[in-house]
Amino acid sequence: MPRVLVVEDDPQLVRALRINLQVRTFEVQEARDGRTALRLAAAHEPDVIVLDLGLPDMDGVDVIRGLRRSPSQVPILVLSARHTSEDKVRALDAGADDYVTKPFSMDELLARLRAATRRRQSPAESDEAVTVTTDEFTIDLAAKKVHRGGRTVRLTPTEWHLLEILVDNPGRLVTQRRLLQEVWGPTYAAHSNYLRVYMAQLRRKLERDPARPRYLITEPGMGYRFEP
Repeated sequence: MPRVLVVEDDPQLVRALRINLQVRTFEVQEARDGRTALRLAAAHEPDVIVLDLGLPDMDGVDVIRGLRRSPSQVPILVLSARHTSEDKVRALDAGADDYVTKPFSMDELLARLRAATRRRQSPAESDEAVTVTTDEFTIDLAAKKVHRGGRTVRLTPTEWHLLEILVDNPGRLVTQRRLLQEVWGPTYAAHSNYLRVYMAQLRRKLERDPARPRYLITEPGMGYRFEP
């Protein structure tokens, strides 16, 4: 039974989430403020956290940073009325795994929660996992090679670096800023055109239909994700 920590100060929303989650066999804990959330997360190690950003005692982004300072890599799904790209990027850069804006569809939220718990349990995230296999290609992380259709796909060092970062975060949105800083350096944090060019090249080499990518997904205005 997956354990969900709901961090939200609206009692009606907490009640609705608790009922819907328990019906679907989630075990639910609740925190009405950030400090309680950090304490419960440290004590009980939930499988996923649903986090509002507008908490009474501290900003939700600071809660994310506090959670990410611990050894735990628990998935964090932000559920917030803040809907600007800037708000989303701040939360994702701090370490959130996904972002859903209010008002929201309960079915969508539940689907994202199921996906987050599946990714956490997936052996692809294990330290021992060095090969990622899809229907189209295989990535050997140890050898730094990609194979497709029985042939080795030739990637440039930059293409490989981008792919490696995305594959190391399966299903998680990686922001444009993070990719630019890690691949090109901090002075390139605003050069999103670099990403568009190199992601287009990766799709041409790896996707069956580059115009409708299945694995290398764009989140407009925010970043990219690898969907295994």
